[in-house]
Amino acid sequence: MSERIRLVLVAGARPNFMKIAPVMREIERRSGAFEAILVHTGQHYDQGMSDVFFDDLGIPKPDFHLDVGSGSHAVQTAAIMTAFEPLLEAQQPDCVLVFGDVNSTLACSIVAKKLNVAVAHVEAGLRSGDRDMPEEINRIVTDSISDIFFVTEPSGAEHLAREGQPPDAIHHVGHVMIDNLLFEVDRLAGGTFETPISDALKARFTRYGVITLHRPSNVDDEAKLRDLMGTLAQISATAPLIFPVHPRTQARIESFGIDVPDSIVLVEPLGYREFLNLWKDAAIVLTDSGGLQEETTGLGIPCLTLRENTERPITIDEGTNRLVGTARPTMLAAAAEVFAHEADAVEAPRPGLWDGRASVRIMDVLERELGAER
Repeated sequence: MSERIRLVLVAGARPNFMKIAPVMREIERRSGAFEAILVHTGQHYDQGMSDVFFDDLGIPKPDFHLDVGSGSHAVQTAAIMTAFEPLLEAQQPDCVLVFGDVNSTLACSIVAKKLNVAVAHVEAGLRSGDRDMPEEINRIVTDSISDIFFVTEPSGAEHLAREGQPPDAIHHVGHVMIDNLLFEVDRLAGGTFETPISDALKARFTRYGVITLHRPSNVDDEAKLRDLMGTLAQISATAPLIFPVHPRTQARIESFGIDVPDSIVLVEPLGYREFLNLWKDAAIVLTDSGGLQEETTGLGIPCLTLRENTERPITIDEGTNRLVGTARPTMLAAAAEVFAHEADAVEAPRPGLWDGRASVRIMDVLERELGAER
């Protein structure tokens, strides 16, 4: 067979890892056609937020670790670009695969295009319409220079078409994060792995909700975070809320001196499998995350998104997500409605192509298009 297609896959932060895992599994299945080089930029540098995910998800250790660490958006993006450029020049891949909307996605896309290397963007085309979100800027810029677009939902294809991207470069493939979710749910059900932390929490609380909170717009302003935690405290009077605390949020809670009631249970950040085992059986999930909106829809868990907008409208139109913002009356009413209908819950159908085979479709496209270029 001819020389294999050489790919560089970029992982930067936790949301990337769940998306890369099924793609890496599919590349391994097609090892005769592809050679994969995995780069971890180190954008998430805390071991509890990063390296443990590689172990959890069965992703091979990165071939290269750039160790860029923290910093402002400009500092971090520049550090990634500076470290990634010589690596890419040395590796000479056929294509760079970037995932999601973090700073690593943007930085590595720019470097690749400056070196005339093709860029494929997994989870392309999502738009919140809110340019105050750093992730929105990353999405727009990355998509403006990418060559191949893999979209998770019809809105992504619509945005890209409106922005002038060629139709034959846009591929609606489903969602690799749902691939990974379904794969891991099956492994949990089969008892393949132990989950002692989440099991202990579930034994302690037979009915509970789960919180994730990390966006600067929610946690960096003292008055906003104080009010938000007060609302969550009221909700926790109905069902205890388990809160794996992002380091950024933990630091703000401590520096602002916010009292957290016992009904909100603060725990350390959890590995992917421990966290999945926790939230998949929750009565309610309250989050400002993007990915968790999709994962809860994938398993039919009620989700309240504590934001004013979402780049993932399919989770509202066809899923179990509800956009509630952070106003106390709206949050309380939405939570009360979820609790009132717990007994009525039925298994919700997943959005189209969220069937666990997005990674197969992605690799079919890459094998066809990159192979043809050879």
